[in-house]
Amino acid sequence: MPHLLKSRRVLILARRALCSLLLFASVADAQRSGRRRTRGRAPSRAAARPAPRPPSPPPATPRSAPELAAALAATLAADRGAGEWGALVVSLSRGDTLFGRAPDRPLVPASTMKLWSAALALDRLGPDHRFSTDVLRDGDVGEDGMLRGALFLRGGGDPAFSNRYVRGTPDAPVAELARLVASTGIRRVHGDIVGDASAFESRTIPEGWKASYLGASYAARVSALSLDENVVWVAVTPSTAGQSATVVLEPSSSGVPMGGRVRTTGGRGASVMARRNPDGSITVGGSIGARAGTRRYGLVVEDPARFTAGAFRDALLREGVAVDGAIRMGRTPAAAVKVASHLSPPLEKLVSDMNRESINHFAELIFRNAARDAHPTAPGSAESGNMLMQEMLKKVGAPAGSAFAADGSGLSTLNRVSGRAMVHLLSFAHHAPWGSALHASLPVAGVSELLRNRMRGSPAAGNLHAKTGTTNEVIGLAGYVTAANGEVIAFSFVYNGRDRGSARSTIDRMGIEMAAFVRE
Repeated sequence: MPHLLKSRRVLILARRALCSLLLFASVADAQRSGRRRTRGRAPSRAAARPAPRPPSPPPATPRSAPELAAALAATLAADRGAGEWGALVVSLSRGDTLFGRAPDRPLVPASTMKLWSAALALDRLGPDHRFSTDVLRDGDVGEDGMLRGALFLRGGGDPAFSNRYVRGTPDAPVAELARLVASTGIRRVHGDIVGDASAFESRTIPEGWKASYLGASYAARVSALSLDENVVWVAVTPSTAGQSATVVLEPSSSGVPMGGRVRTTGGRGASVMARRNPDGSITVGGSIGARAGTRRYGLVVEDPARFTAGAFRDALLREGVAVDGAIRMGRTPAAAVKVASHLSPPLEKLVSDMNRESINHFAELIFRNAARDAHPTAPGSAESGNMLMQEMLKKVGAPAGSAFAADGSGLSTLNRVSGRAMVHLLSFAHHAPWGSALHASLPVAGVSELLRNRMRGSPAAGNLHAKTGTTNEVIGLAGYVTAANGEVIAFSFVYNGRDRGSARSTIDRMGIEMAAFVRE
């Protein structure tokens, strides 16, 4: 036993030493044609691209801890924008605090909240955990292939039940399950298709999400039974002039009623309106030119569970499995027999995609799954996620009440996190067995994803790796950087206010100053 424990300690130390190398070797995933990304940003161009302030002189190289503190203080003092700052910089190598500015002030964190969702899930579930979407039956299958009972599609809060991972058309995930069902010999379902989303609370819109967000794909509804990140495409294909165009959903779902008519006119243009109705149905109208080709319009699904169950029913029909019953929602009986399953990629992969692209849908599902694991007698919810966050505060040694979660993505305006709580989390993660997974999930300054165009050509480029946070009223950055003398630094910078362009430039300058730091 002693030699096994020693080997485990060596392995953990080796993983920590490789954290930065693992991240620096990572590159951004290629953008997929025709897909919308659900990023944690507010619904305006200004939020995505805050105007930078004029270039500043290059930062000096701080030669001591006091010099670094003075440099960071001067950089913050030079920012004249109205708003509130919270900042904390700590050396993880030496354990001392290098700089602080209102580190105990609770501020809206925006998408830096995803660091908490990632850490909660990695700590509870482990990097290799996989989520499952299952098909079960509550009746017997006869020799004629008839199932005398219902088929249950039970959601396990899998964010990867999507053609982002199951390659092909938008119906690829449900088509895979339908093929597996057909391969078991089921040819007819003499019962209903039941969607089971009971793993999570029934509320699909977290508290604190602005109404102006809700039509955007980055604010897709939250459900344990979800498909294609809960975005459906309305595909409009012209016919001959004067006739109705062909309008279909991708993926097809008998759980989403669609009505209206699109006229085919001359030319190549299109003027098509596709809207969601409060009852979950879709209305399409307008016109499209006969030479326009197929046009696609993305809409957020109002009822994800019914949408997914309907898409599964349609996929069964395409596989030659007849369905006599209707689509309904319900719980899977305890005695139901599993027929087929779809497993997600490992959690480590999902966290990486979530943090690099700031995918809100992933964060909400991962957050609730961590809470459900911690409190298995209750469905996963934002409330139970916040309870788990409070437990994590104690575990990482942060002050009680220094963070509050109304959601897992950071889109809610009710979230609050102090710089001290964030840095305590980063310090804990850095030393955790799963720390390398969190390190490797973060964008790299000047290299990848949301930091690709920031801090280029500086000591921070290819070095600083951190999670961004951006909305109309927040700019944040929290993560790690290696100083010029090799010590690892954890930091959190969050600004709440309207002068986001200036704040982002200030944060980048501080990132460069930390990377250039040398203790003599």
